[in-house]
Amino acid sequence: MPERKVRVRFAPSPTGPLHIGGVRTALYNYLFARQHNGQLVFRIEDTDSNRFVPGAEDYILESFRWLGIKFDEGVSFGGSHGPYRQSERREIYKKYVRQLLDEGKAYYAFDTPEGLEKARTEIRNFQYDAHSRMRMRNSLTLSEEEVKRLIGEGEQYTVRFKIEPGQEIHVSDMIRGDVCIKSDILDDKVLYKSADELPTYHLANIVDDHLMEITHVIRGEEWLPSAPLHVLLYHAFGWEDTMPRFAHLPLLLKPEGKGKLSKRDGDRLGFPVFPLEWHDPKSNEVSSGYRESGYFPEAVVNFLALLGWNPGTEQEIFSLDELVKAFDITKCSKSGAKFDYQKGIWFNHEYILRKSNEEIARLFAPIVANNGVEESFERVQKVVSMMKDRVSFVKDLWPLCSFFFIAPTEYDAKTVKKRWKEYSSQQMTELCEVLENIDDFSIEGQEPIVEKWITDKGYKMGDVMNAFRLALVGIGKGPGMFDISAFLGKDETIRRLKKAIQVLGQA
Repeated sequence: MPERKVRVRFAPSPTGPLHIGGVRTALYNYLFARQHNGQLVFRIEDTDSNRFVPGAEDYILESFRWLGIKFDEGVSFGGSHGPYRQSERREIYKKYVRQLLDEGKAYYAFDTPEGLEKARTEIRNFQYDAHSRMRMRNSLTLSEEEVKRLIGEGEQYTVRFKIEPGQEIHVSDMIRGDVCIKSDILDDKVLYKSADELPTYHLANIVDDHLMEITHVIRGEEWLPSAPLHVLLYHAFGWEDTMPRFAHLPLLLKPEGKGKLSKRDGDRLGFPVFPLEWHDPKSNEVSSGYRESGYFPEAVVNFLALLGWNPGTEQEIFSLDELVKAFDITKCSKSGAKFDYQKGIWFNHEYILRKSNEEIARLFAPIVANNGVEESFERVQKVVSMMKDRVSFVKDLWPLCSFFFIAPTEYDAKTVKKRWKEYSSQQMTELCEVLENIDDFSIEGQEPIVEKWITDKGYKMGDVMNAFRLALVGIGKGPGMFDISAFLGKDETIRRLKKAIQVLGQA
């Protein structure tokens, strides 16, 4: 059989915001497709109409636009294998349900909720399977005439897949190897419900993957228990030769304790679990997003790529193109990956360091303007060059370096107590005179003159510089003092010194 073109898919349900675990699944599909010169399909699995949430589909698409993960075909992208929404494929599924029924590989079940509950109470460890199906109300126990009558009268039914016991089902998994399951533990899964004339996930997913020529199914570990059923369905349809290869990705685990990562973990520990901010249309609850929290999309992608996959080297910073080249699905972990949100912050910091001062300044300039400061882009960029290595998010620059643009209105009490000595006013008054006489107020113009004055006077360097910093900044932190004074200029530096002398006096 000729080698097939690699085609993978990401198929979310529009039941709410896209979880960060879903983003990682989509990312791995994207990397796999690009690595093999294949195609990535975007499909919407909306067979569960009761859980549909307005706006969820647009949210998911916008998330991928922001992240830079591009699809080749599917909902909103077009393509020759559509429609790509499952709710628009009803008639297609009915054809395949009919095929299974006609070939005796599936059967009608008319069991009511009450009937199923009765079976659960009467049969120990009840599951609807080869051992119990002949005690239930279905087309295997009812006459053909009775079945036709019930359907004709509009009685609601499901179609169940007929699974025979005593089989060994092999799932070939690119991460986990050969997974063997005995059919005896499987129940006769519902494939179709007449109530909404829609298939369940199991049937729709198989039919769609087949018709859309999907070659590899890369999805979360939570689907591994369903994989044997899906293998049986491929065989039932006679599609075993084109059955996709499977890869079941490890779960994203809580940062602390055990279990799967949840929104509650993010709420409790203060990190997003969604790519974008989400406004729930039902509860009006607002959930934080990586974009609005100030993360770079490249940092989020880089962070997620290494959650459950190891490149086998010490390298941690990868561009999307580098990830495509390095990614190897077989090197994904079999065990869950702890969601180290602090590492996500570290990645963002690293990306700030790697971006140009100009790029960061373009993001920071609006923040400066929103704080009522009119400042040139050149000067904003200069501040960024001094301060960006101190923050993990652009938004954190303002509280850290607002003193460059706005003179302090108060002085940190602890720093005053520690750094402003009884002689500081006198020293700062003298420093004002020294600075007044400096023509070249650059760092190089100031530093040697001020340091010579300190030495000549026999003052302690620390005493002078700490008081100088307090006067200009208002606290005991910041970059080099001459970096600050050179940026402020002579007039503003002396003005701030005189203000501190006036306010602090002999403090």
